[in-house]
Amino acid sequence: MTLSQEIEKHIKKLVHPLKEEEELLEVLKLKLTKKELKLLKAWADEESQKEIEKRLALDEERYAQLSTKLIKKLNQEKTKQAICL
Repeated sequence: MTLSQEIEKHIKKLVHPLKEEEELLEVLKLKLTKKELKLLKAWADEESQKEIEKRLALDEERYAQLSTKLIKKLNQEKTKQAICL
């Protein structure tokens, strides 16, 4: 799965199409923390939760918090405007 497809799964209301992968990645580097970006990429690579927790040194609770925070950020208007064409 691509990064764009993964993002589209988590955004509630996407009015415009997303930018190309390279440009999208540059914007995400500015909008997300390094861990949030790694988590998003791991989701796009369809890694299991256990693999992600191990690789990012997270426990279940921290994984859940990071996931929630990431999805909230993706749904913020400023972020949506930045990642769309």
